[in-house]
Amino acid sequence: MTADSIDNAAFSIDHASSNSKVEEINDAPIEQFRLTVPITDDPTLPCLTFRTWFLGITSCALLAFLGQFFGYRQNPLSLSQFQLPMTNWKFTLNPGPFNMKEHVLITIFANTGSSGVYAVNIIAIVKAFYHKNLHPMAAMLLTQTTQMLEYGWAGLFRKYLVDSPYMWWPSNLVQVSLFRALHEVERRPKGGLTRLQFFLAVLVASFSYYIWKDSITAQQIGSGLHGLGVGSFSFDWNTVASFLGSPLATPAFAIVNILAGFFLIVYVCIPISYWNNIYEAKRFPIYSSHVFTSTGESYNLSRAFNADTFQFDQVGYDAYSPVYLSIFFAFAYGLSFATLTATLSHVALFHGRTIAKMWRQTRAAVHDNIGDVHNRLMRSYEPVPQWWFYTILFIMVSLALIACDGFGRQLQLPYWGILLACALALFFTLPIGIIAATTNQAPGLNVITELVIGYLYPGKPLVNVAFKTYGYISMTQALTFLGDFKLGHYMKIPPKAMFVVQLVGTVVASSIYFGTSWWLLTTVENICDPSKLPDGSPWTCPSDDVFYNASIIWGVIGPLRMFGALGVYVKLNWFFLIGLLAPVPVWLLTKIFPEKRWIRLINMPVILGATMNMPPARAIKYISWGAVGIFFNCYIYRKYKSWWARHNYILSAGLDAGIAFMALLAYVTLQSKDINGVDWWGLTFDDHCPLATFPTAPGVVAEGCPVQ
Repeated sequence: MTADSIDNAAFSIDHASSNSKVEEINDAPIEQFRLTVPITDDPTLPCLTFRTWFLGITSCALLAFLGQFFGYRQNPLSLSQFQLPMTNWKFTLNPGPFNMKEHVLITIFANTGSSGVYAVNIIAIVKAFYHKNLHPMAAMLLTQTTQMLEYGWAGLFRKYLVDSPYMWWPSNLVQVSLFRALHEVERRPKGGLTRLQFFLAVLVASFSYYIWKDSITAQQIGSGLHGLGVGSFSFDWNTVASFLGSPLATPAFAIVNILAGFFLIVYVCIPISYWNNIYEAKRFPIYSSHVFTSTGESYNLSRAFNADTFQFDQVGYDAYSPVYLSIFFAFAYGLSFATLTATLSHVALFHGRTIAKMWRQTRAAVHDNIGDVHNRLMRSYEPVPQWWFYTILFIMVSLALIACDGFGRQLQLPYWGILLACALALFFTLPIGIIAATTNQAPGLNVITELVIGYLYPGKPLVNVAFKTYGYISMTQALTFLGDFKLGHYMKIPPKAMFVVQLVGTVVASSIYFGTSWWLLTTVENICDPSKLPDGSPWTCPSDDVFYNASIIWGVIGPLRMFGALGVYVKLNWFFLIGLLAPVPVWLLTKIFPEKRWIRLINMPVILGATMNMPPARAIKYISWGAVGIFFNCYIYRKYKSWWARHNYILSAGLDAGIAFMALLAYVTLQSKDINGVDWWGLTFDDHCPLATFPTAPGVVAEGCPVQ
């Protein structure tokens, strides 16, 4: 949703007359809301049908398996009627035509499977990087509790963030539009294809791309030496969408902001900093997510870390070396600081009045039990009792205490750490939820949680990552739950059906993610260790590698010795101030030149956070992603809008499906037998520029590197 959309909403609220107030009660207070969401409902439509359960759970399990399966790879990928005993729930295999409400619930199921489970990163670094044992029950409880604490925070604030017509969750309007479009009766246009036919055609083409190695046409198009040179960026959809998501589903203004930030950071700030040797940058690779000594060698963690006690070794550290980062990794942390404060500043400047106005109206609406037409329609359905949420919250906190404080305290986090993480999540859910529900932006708590526990409990890596997961991810999951619940509110899904689907989907997805992770970590030899993997092996775990190094930086060494008074990178704290001030010039320009509407599309939090996926994402992924996004969401959108409206999202889904099928086929037929493909399979995992990984400082020695 663009800044113009938010401002239009604010305008409609600020200039509401008494007549418009009556209109609001009969419809909805937000214009975009009124134009998109239907104000009718058919309560007789079946929702929790057999096909909802079957297709929903199947898609949830499949997407969860694929999400974790791809997560460890180099390129990661989002009869008759019967009655259940002791219940009044009935199911039939033929309840009538497939309807929109069933589709919404199946999509919610699928979303829970594709959204990822953050806690499996902890399992991966313990087993594959620290090479320690972890009790499977502790790991399972960690996975489930971090995902399901969301229900507690969501239940506490549901009235404000879901029932209120002023908390409109702009991103949901895209899905509402898509559901309505897909459920309209469609005839195949003359000389054209239906959406389903187009999807199947793209799926086959995407699948075939990976096996059609001898195509002269494909190589003429892709060769940078003997063809058209389009191969200077990747045609591999997995490369395009693996870290940044589908560019076809990203608004054009957001793509432009991200590309602007990418080029500014990667091609201006990083080169200037590197070749001016800031932070001794030339001693290290220009781009790396690993940690180094002051002499440019890979950091031997065993010199500063006691493997027996699993905590920081001060004596060893003092005799060894402080931790140094590549210039890119150092900038990544500085920019994460800036993005956090820039988000708060941007929201306050550009949307502060709107949020304040909506919040006052929300409180009044809740207090006076006033709702719009959608609230009145939803009163036809029985609400979810609050005690359901509170019961889950109590059970999950109890299980979290068992997971972290029991099993020999393998996860290191004491009971007070769990309670403090929960308190942080509880404190921030409402204010960040208001921001997300009105502006489509949601600052994360990862930096705050890492800083807090890093200062309170330094030297213990698992304390840091466990605390971050309970504090940061449980709040993020709560916002996802509330956003989905609002989608159900828009589409008139019975609240209890929504709750049950989300609960079952969460349990299924968490279990599949955990099971897939445990299976791969215990069966793939040398997983996550590229130095020991055979050539061409995809099991390099790029995201887990970054997560592991972050556990060293924030957990083992700690923020005091990295970014505090004892640290090498103390000046990076200036990025907090830089981020806070960055939106101010843009805001002032909008006041000086109010007629220049495009100025409002300059989003400093997006620009500063453009490279947040680097590492592990690489420059080629950004270039390819941006090129595809600009082509489809600028050129195709403007030139062939009707084609874009019919096929854009289907094209994205077809490409995703083709990759998924091919990757599973390759694993079953080749990689499971330690055959990592022939040379043409995506080529090798390099760009034939091996010297790019070496330092340039004179005298610094690296294996295989010519001495400078």
